[in-house]
Amino acid sequence: MFLDVNELGIRKIRIRKSYSPGTLDFHSGEFHQVEPLEVRATAELVEEQIRIYGNLHTRVELVCARCLDTVVEEISRDFDLYYRPMTSIAHEELHLNLDDTEIAFFEGEGLFLADVLAEQVNLAIPMKVICRSDCRGLCPHCGANLNNEECRCETHGSDPRLAPLARLKQDWFKKQ
Repeated sequence: MFLDVNELGIRKIRIRKSYSPGTLDFHSGEFHQVEPLEVRATAELVEEQIRIYGNLHTRVELVCARCLDTVVEEISRDFDLYYRPMTSIAHEELHLNLDDTEIAFFEGEGLFLADVLAEQVNLAIPMKVICRSDCRGLCPHCGANLNNEECRCETHGSDPRLAPLARLKQDWFKKQ
């Protein structure tokens, strides 16, 4: 859906739309949408800026950062965004106020709602996802998932680079 500045100058647009999985391009391979993205929003023109406010809801599939199992995460987000035309900024040196950091820019006669929604979903994705709070992860030596099985690695293996310190420790205990 294209949000046209000329149309928004005449009236507000109320948006109630559903995007099925695979419809939006999130520009990321780290997660997959598994449920329709439901959006309810309003778009209007406020002082030459496009304002879009509303909420979105979907579920995405991610990978656990510890054990690499799949995790389904619910994404719900309220948003209130302002977009200013790119022509409103001079190509000279810019000095931003704190309020200016809350404003994005668009080129041409408007912007695509799909791009706005993809950005909001990307911002809502957690940095690291854990499948459960007591996830034990993978064995660093054999790669076994420690949530499902015990690895058969040697538990008392030491780093060969620390062997001189181990000998020093043994010598010290002998002198005691």
